Amino acid sequence: MKTLQPLILAWLLLFGGQALAEAERDPYSHFFHSSFGNFQEELETARETGKKGIMLFFEMDECPFCQRMKRKILNQPQVQDWYREHFLLFPVDVEGDLEVVDFQGNESIQKDFALKQYRVRATPVIAFFDLDGRLVHRFTGAASSVEEFLWLGEFVADGHYQTTNFTRFKQAKRQQD
Repeated sequence: MKTLQPLILAWLLLFGGQALAEAERDPYSHFFHSSFGNFQEELETARETGKKGIMLFFEMDECPFCQRMKRKILNQPQVQDWYREHFLLFPVDVEGDLEVVDFQGNESIQKDFALKQYRVRATPVIAFFDLDGRLVHRFTGAASSVEEFLWLGEFVADGHYQTTNFTRFKQAKRQQD
């Protein structure tokens, strides 16, 4: 029995670690879509592929809340799968110098797009746009959990933002559970 214990422990470490690694997936590979930064063209893609809209994740490298979102929420397969089904998803570096084209066809760089057009001063900011490029909901800060982030997506995708605010929506969801 004593000789089996190290083998069992080694097996658990090897395959248990593999299962854990499969449970989390890189957000840049599995959550965000790739883009050349032309959000006007991305709107057309969203329409053609039956999405509800576009979600922009305004972030910066040094932001601990952005890193937490990517490490704890955006890397979860159920989050990735649900959001990719409903939205096109793109990160925007609020300090970035990459060129972007906004929803109306205007050119700028990421930091100007974030600060001047959407007044992003703290990160993360999660902004949802409808298929006409109109901002329909803005969430500032990190979601507290996978559940809250999925509720946020549902709140926008199902149009609840038109009749209530996100706080009331969450309260109703908690009462249902």
